[in-house]
Amino acid sequence: MKRIKAFFRREPVLVIAALAAAVSCCFVPPDREYPDYFDLRTLALLYCLMTVVAGLNRTGLFSRLAGFLCARAGSVRRLGLALVLLSFFFSMLITNDVALITFVPFAAAVLVLANRPGDLSRVVVLQTVAANLGSMLTPVGNPQNLYLYSRYGFSMGQFLGITFPLWAVSLVLCSAACLLLPDAPLARSPEQAPAAVGKSVWLHAGLFLLCLLTVLRILPWPIMLGGVILVLLFADRKLLGQADFFLLLTFAAFFVFSGNLARIPGVSEALKKLMSGREYLVSLLTSQVISNVPAALLLSGFTEAGRELVLGVDIGGLGTPIASLASLISLKLYSRTEGAKSGRFLLEFLLVNLVLLGLLTLAKTLLG
Repeated sequence: MKRIKAFFRREPVLVIAALAAAVSCCFVPPDREYPDYFDLRTLALLYCLMTVVAGLNRTGLFSRLAGFLCARAGSVRRLGLALVLLSFFFSMLITNDVALITFVPFAAAVLVLANRPGDLSRVVVLQTVAANLGSMLTPVGNPQNLYLYSRYGFSMGQFLGITFPLWAVSLVLCSAACLLLPDAPLARSPEQAPAAVGKSVWLHAGLFLLCLLTVLRILPWPIMLGGVILVLLFADRKLLGQADFFLLLTFAAFFVFSGNLARIPGVSEALKKLMSGREYLVSLLTSQVISNVPAALLLSGFTEAGRELVLGVDIGGLGTPIASLASLISLKLYSRTEGAKSGRFLLEFLLVNLVLLGLLTLAKTLLG
């Protein structure tokens, strides 16, 4: 029973998704249409990206670059800005959650080294919003983008046309938010991380390129999946088990749930009416309650307004701590650091997130 309770606390979204899928099956019993619910291309891409990025992260490449940049910071504010922008830009390629898993512990290490552990809470808050907003630019930046990119058949140019204006505004806002950090000199410059292993970096970089070719629809997803698995079987088979399989199961459960809802006439019509003309607002508010990845999976079955849905769930990653699964990762990582003040972190988190949520919604209204 203790293990079950611990699992529920650790994977609440998966549990809710599985229960929702099970209940929906009572209304639409399993039949021949069920296999059509699953977007295998999205699932394959998610698995490969998580696996390959885990390999890149293990080489020390990201930490080495972070150390190189942060070693040149002369003040807490500039160091914070470097850490925030690292999370912002890297999240576009390695996803928001991986960016935070990589750079939040690094931030803790360098701030302790610089005798500024008291600034960690605010820096991690800013890193979190930066990763959530920076990841909106590209299809591979976060799971909901990858799914919606495939669901609505966007070209790369179309997708960037949707996300770039608010991404650029987000860059300005995240940079400006770093003014909240004190402009105090560092007691000691952070040291650089160990050098990355050359051959391993090139191997995983090549596999990452393979994934990008599939995102761009140049390479079919079965070839990508087979290629990644085959190479890692010989080069680094332990990585094949490094993906977040609970996230993949969460996707699968929501595919079943949303697929079944679409086949219940009354529910389907009600959701379509609710979404009509209010796609951005509904997806943003839904994200606050069930997080933006499940919101994208659920609501995409009831609207063809892909642009509004993309922006709604991406901006909807701001707000409550559960609005984005990546935010929960930050909270968990911060709470494990020595001297962590979780109450202060949550207060600062809510203040910064709600202000940015309001400003970006205003920017979207002005930009059209």
